[in-house]
Amino acid sequence: MNPFACKKPFSFFPIVVGVLVALMSAGSSHAAEPAPPKVNRFAATIGPAERFEVDGVLVEQFGPKAGAARGRPLVLIPGLASGGWVWQETVRAFSPEHVVYVLTLPGFDGRPAAPANAFASARAAVEKLVEQRRLVKPVIVGHSLGATMALAVAEDQPASVGGVVAIDGLPVMPGTETLPPAERSKYAQTMKTRLAGMNPALFASQQQGYMRTIGVMDMSKADDLALLTGRSDPASTGQYAADVLELDLRPGLKNIQAPVLVISPYFDADGSQQGLTANAKADYYRSLLQGAPKVEVVTVAPARHFAMIDQPQQVNDAIRKYLASL
Repeated sequence: MNPFACKKPFSFFPIVVGVLVALMSAGSSHAAEPAPPKVNRFAATIGPAERFEVDGVLVEQFGPKAGAARGRPLVLIPGLASGGWVWQETVRAFSPEHVVYVLTLPGFDGRPAAPANAFASARAAVEKLVEQRRLVKPVIVGHSLGATMALAVAEDQPASVGGVVAIDGLPVMPGTETLPPAERSKYAQTMKTRLAGMNPALFASQQQGYMRTIGVMDMSKADDLALLTGRSDPASTGQYAADVLELDLRPGLKNIQAPVLVISPYFDADGSQQGLTANAKADYYRSLLQGAPKVEVVTVAPARHFAMIDQPQQVNDAIRKYLASL
């Protein structure tokens, strides 16, 4: 059985699926490199008030000075191959009232390579950040891989986490939820091996193809984003992808005490090809989170996987409404 041929939606971690499909295709070695635009609108990030590391994870802090914040601290975790630049609109929206910690994981966005236990190591670093900074009931906002990590931390430290916002991220890879562990592991190891041997030029080229078909709706934004995700280490990307493909957090969802907001992006053109409505996709996502005590799924449309790029206002409004309910 091929999990990537599943008719169910699999936009959680679509980058993993897209890369694997590209790797399996016979013509992938002839892909053309993307032409860089003159100005990359996402490269000039907002200057943080503080920058430090926690066990290899880069942390950039934004927001009011100590004691001036009026809202809960926010921890923002990007997805696979992404850097902190993906959260610029979120930082602008919430840093006036919240202390915001933006993370970049090892191996992504030009950072040193990730360790062999990439996901577990970064997961522990997020928990260490909460402890070291004495964050009181922070809300962890994650995209894709980052959303899975947010759920994992909420399972590990239920009394410490005040909320989880999962943007197109789930506790198990959609389409693999019924696979036995051995078969899931086989796909994970294949992906890791192939990405480990990929040269940076081919990786960057495939990032452009992914961004144009799954990442975002606007092709010029897709090209700008691909130039940034293409700076990530292919081997580290494969390691994180494999780690999460083998992961199933569903048994621990019952331990989460904080409310969970899931943002499900939907784009008509993609949904019609899959025979999938916005409501059906939201219901499917909801089914994968059965066991978590408090779950709300909100559809953001029209949007692809990077919903905070396609529809930043809708995403920020959903987060703001969620924060007000805590």
